[in-house]
Amino acid sequence: MNPSKVDRSRVVVLTDLPNVGKAGAEDLRLLGIHEPSQLVGRCPFEMYEMLGQKTASRHDPCVIDVFMSVIRFMGGEEPRPWWMFTEERKQLLKQKGMST
Repeated sequence: MNPSKVDRSRVVVLTDLPNVGKAGAEDLRLLGIHEPSQLVGRCPFEMYEMLGQKTASRHDPCVIDVFMSVIRFMGGEEPRPWWMFTEERKQLLKQKGMST
């Protein structure tokens, strides 16, 4: 859902989350996440790695940004577009000596 349209009080299913549509919801289900509350405390980088393993393919690194956005939202932050997490993702990966 577009972050500007998210109403925290109405987040019930995965597609109610900011930046999550049908495909993103399916990715989350593949990871065993079936409701938004299951995102609390998760690591977006671990989720990304697990998704790649489950699908046997490399996904666009922007998926990490989406994961960051929904985890932060479920942690209490305001909904923000996924691209607002791109620079932070790049910096975190750089600190870890990784690139995606």
